[in-house]
Amino acid sequence: MSGETINNSRSLFSKIFHSAGAYLNKIVPPELKFKEWKSWEKILFRFFFIFLLLLILPFDWKILRDFFSINWLHLHLHDLFRLSKYQVQFIAEHNLPKWGIGVFANWGIAAVVAIIGTAIWSRVDKNKKEYNVLYYWLRVIVRYRLAFVLITYGFIKFFPLQMPYPSLSNLLTNYGDYFPWKIYFQTVGIAPRYESFLGFVEILSAFLLVNRRTVTFGVGLIFGFIGNVAVVNGFYDIGELITSAFIVLLASFLFVNDIPRLYNLLVNELPTRANKLVPDFSSPTLKKARLALRYSFLFFVLVFAYKSFDSYAHDPYKLPKNPGLANAYGYYNVKHFVLNKDTIAYSKTDRVRWQDVIFEKWSTLTIKSNKPVKIDFSSGEVAAEKDIDRNYELAGYAGRHYFYYDADTVNQVLSLQNKNINHRNEKMVLHYERPNDSTIVLNGINENSDSIHVVLSRINKKYMMFEGRRKPVKI
Repeated sequence: MSGETINNSRSLFSKIFHSAGAYLNKIVPPELKFKEWKSWEKILFRFFFIFLLLLILPFDWKILRDFFSINWLHLHLHDLFRLSKYQVQFIAEHNLPKWGIGVFANWGIAAVVAIIGTAIWSRVDKNKKEYNVLYYWLRVIVRYRLAFVLITYGFIKFFPLQMPYPSLSNLLTNYGDYFPWKIYFQTVGIAPRYESFLGFVEILSAFLLVNRRTVTFGVGLIFGFIGNVAVVNGFYDIGELITSAFIVLLASFLFVNDIPRLYNLLVNELPTRANKLVPDFSSPTLKKARLALRYSFLFFVLVFAYKSFDSYAHDPYKLPKNPGLANAYGYYNVKHFVLNKDTIAYSKTDRVRWQDVIFEKWSTLTIKSNKPVKIDFSSGEVAAEKDIDRNYELAGYAGRHYFYYDADTVNQVLSLQNKNINHRNEKMVLHYERPNDSTIVLNGINENSDSIHVVLSRINKKYMMFEGRRKPVKI
């Protein structure tokens, strides 16, 4: 970067802050003139100014790496989602634990840096009486940073992508086989309209935050909703504790400004003066900065909303996209199971004998047996192009074996591969026959190179959530 460019940048920032200082001194009524800050207030501000900027601004080269690794001509909503919730990583995320206090290690480092910075700042700037201009701009940065992340979480809920409707295999898995976070996701996913409402609340909160006059209402919604999400993240081990806590942290910082007035009004029940600070954006430089920030936010909203709708309509990123075998969707009892020409009777304890099989609407086949499952501990959040790598449906529980399959409908052959990253070497090639609409006969070689013959009989099982809760149901 040339010296001339640096000087121009410094000149631009000095104009912005000079304008900010001018209008802050200009517009405050005489009775609301800023008072000199107390010593402890200045120390707290210095700490949080450094601490929050470390968490918010892209000081970390890893975010630049992620930014330039995105294919902007074929943008996926998950690319924007990942950038929006990114926080500085002094320690790489994959080197941190997924649960517990260890997830806040980067916050701890940022806090130590902020403490050192506060000590130096206090010594160098010990005669400063107040930081009203810096406080105003810090609030602007926090408001927009918070709004961006709320928009992403809001739209992937508004179009039910974050917590998809449970698959048939999920519905037929024993409750005790679920991880806590998967139970929570299934509970919310079973009610798409409720999930969409939750997304609407987050989107509304984001728009309230970008308007200075409605920040208090936006923060109130965040505490009522995201505060609950942060608690859920902690108790259900969802794995997003750091993000939800980050949202609550930023909202708490914004709320501090309103505490004295709200306490005076609601607790002391005394007349309380509203915040009369009305920015004067007559400065051309300040006006351009303001418009650039607002238009950037609106552009992001439009792009992410479109990408979310497109993903929901054509390719929900957590579930496989390729259709399954035609007219095979359903729950099947394993009527006959023959291994190496030996018939094995139905058994709940046999490690080889299949108990039941489910064909999903997409290219997934699941098998229930007593063979142990090594659990996929991921959250299934990563977006993958290939169906075999989309692991949300099997992440977080151990009840069934999940197989991705390619169907050769001409030769009637299914080529299966286990989707679990811990069992990816398990493959089967099975020839299928369909003597009638409710029977599928499989013949071929299993993952141990043994010959198998399996007869599947569809079970006409009814589910109350499909049949309807507000009308008589015949079972």
